[in-house]
Order: sequence, then structure tokens, then C-alpha cells
Amino acid sequence: MSAKKSGFPFWLKLLAVVAVLAAIGWGVLRYTRPVAKVETVISGEAKDAEPGSLIVKEKYSMQMKSAVSGRVLSKDYKLDTGLVVKEGDILVHLDTSEVEIAIEQVHNEYEAAKQRIALGSSQKYALATAQSDFKNAERLFKMGQMSDADYQKYRRAVETIEQSLALEKVRDDEDLKTDENTLKAKQYQMELMTIRAPFSGVVSAVNAHPGDLINSGDPIITMITTDRIVEAKISEENFANIKPGERASVHFLPYHEWVYNGTVTKLLPTADPETQRHLVDLNITDIEPEKLIPGITGEVSIEVGKRPAKAIIPRRAMLNENVYVVKNGRVELRHVKKGYVWLTGAEVLEGLDTGEQVIVEDLDSFHDGDSVGTVELPSDAFAKKK
Repeated sequence: MSAKKSGFPFWLKLLAVVAVLAAIGWGVLRYTRPVAKVETVISGEAKDAEPGSLIVKEKYSMQMKSAVSGRVLSKDYKLDTGLVVKEGDILVHLDTSEVEIAIEQVHNEYEAAKQRIALGSSQKYALATAQSDFKNAERLFKMGQMSDADYQKYRRAVETIEQSLALEKVRDDEDLKTDENTLKAKQYQMELMTIRAPFSGVVSAVNAHPGDLINSGDPIITMITTDRIVEAKISEENFANIKPGERASVHFLPYHEWVYNGTVTKLLPTADPETQRHLVDLNITDIEPEKLIPGITGEVSIEVGKRPAKAIIPRRAMLNENVYVVKNGRVELRHVKKGYVWLTGAEVLEGLDTGEQVIVEDLDSFHDGDSVGTVELPSDAFAKKK
């Protein structure tokens, strides 16, 4: 007698296999479908902000030129682009050998002139003799024993020697003064041959090297100040509402997502000659000074007003006048009406409700109707990331 077969019916086994395959397929679909990074629509305070571009500039720069001619010495030479110097630091020594010889020569001449003057003029003895002769002549003239012509001759002899001594003193004083001025000029020339930093700053270009023979007026280096200006450029239609003291949000391109706080310090009276955009100076309050490198650019949003808003999203979620909403795992392309827009956020007047989720990154990777997973990010519509 044969044994009776036991086990599950065939259709039940088939159903189990189908269920397993469906679960595997669902799992594969779940873990292979794209993942959208989303943020939740929130309510809050919308900001009326005027946009603009910006650039960091040095407060001023200076091309230093030599005031005298000379050869650059290797003594203490350390010039290089990027070198940070303080006011008064020695930058370049020029060879002073010839000037030192000239100073010694003039100094010797000056001392010799002083000694000669101290000894007195040889004409002082001639004056004493002439004065004695004149006194005798005067006595004889009064006694009637000398003619008036002879008397006047003795008087003129004394006056001639006195005048000669006076002129000699003028020449001696002039010679001493000339030597003193020449010494001062040579000493000043010597000082100019040690070239110092006129202000604290950074060397941006070097034009003179050890051994170079430079002329007066030749450039030596270019320096820029360590003080920086953050200059914003605002279009004409947005410029009228901006005033000093207004708050600004600033993003520098090299620093990616970081957003810094600032204030408007100055409205320049002229526009950029190339772009015809108006210029505004900003003070950035929370950035390390070394990050303000001349030439870096970015964007700015200057706050000119604010109001309560029912729906706010990150600015980066906007795709022209549309957003991608994720609802029940599906992407929905939705047209919205924008209100205020600022550097990090945007107000939505129509088309979105608080609590809905919008895609904020890689917008060009998604399409209406896509099935997606989601990863929710914290809202940065207001955040000033520093």
C-alpha cells in the first residue's frame, strides 16, 4: 500500500513565491528610486530685500618708487609677494658708499671753514694799522697841518678795510651755511636709501632685487593695505530704497553655503562706469579678516522691509515661478506666486501651504510624477550660517 503524499497545494506555493518576488521588487524599487532632499514650508517673517553682486577690494594700494638712485643690496632683503609688513619695517637697502664719502668730504670742509673763521681774517691787522694812521691824520688835520684831501684819503682807507672785512664775514657765513645744507641734503639722501614700509600691509608685487641699479622714480614694490572694502553693486531700480545702517546678508562664492551678516556703511555718489550699477560699501561683522581676500566675489541681499508670511521656502527651492513638491512619494511640479525674495529665502503668496515639503537640491534631476524617497533637511530660509 503506497504512502499518502503530504504538503502544501501547488497554488499556495506559487502564491508564496509571488509574494516573495513582490517583496523583493518593492524593496529594490524602494532602495533604488531617487532620494530628494526636501525642506518643510514654514510660516515666519518675509524680508523685502534688494539683491546685488559684490567684490572684496583693498582699501587702497600704493606703488612705492625710489626717491633716489642706487644699487639694491642683499642686506636684510626679504621682499616677496604676500609678505606682511608693518609700518616702518625696512624693505630695501641701497648702497650708500658714495654718499658716505661725499658726507665725509663736506664735513671736513665745514670743520676747516670753522677753524679758519675762528683764527680771524688777516685784514684785521691792516685795519688796526689804518685806524691808527687815521687818528694821527685826524690830529694833524685839526691842527691845520694836513690838507682835507689827505685827511679823506686816510678815512677812506679805514672804510675800505672795514667793508672788506664785512664782505668776508658774509662770505664765511654763507660758506658755513652752504656746507650745513649740503650735509643735511646728503644725510637725507642717506636716509632715503633705506626704504621703509609707509603703512602696514601686504606686498603684492616686487620690482627690485639684489644687485639691481635703480633710478630715482623707479618702482620698487606695490603694497596693499590690510584694511578691506566690501563693495556691493546694486541695479538702478533697486538702489533708491537703500540707506546707510540697513542690514545685509552676504554670501561669498569661495565659502559656499556660509552666509554672513553685514550693514550698509556708505552709498557712493557715482555709479560703476562699466556696468552703470550703483556702489554701496558694506561692513561685514562676523567674518574672519583673513577671509576677505581682494578679488573674491559674491552676492548680497540688503533688507529694506519685512512682513509676516504664511509660506516661506528656501530660495534655492525656486525654479523660476515653480517648485517641486513631494506628496505621497511623488514629485509634483507646482506653479507658485512669489512675494518677497531674499538671499536665503522666498515668500510664497499662492500655491503652497505650511507643512508641505519642497525639493531644495538637484532640481534638474527631478520631473513631475517621479517616485522618490525623501531626506528632510533643517530649514535655512532664515538661517545665517556662520
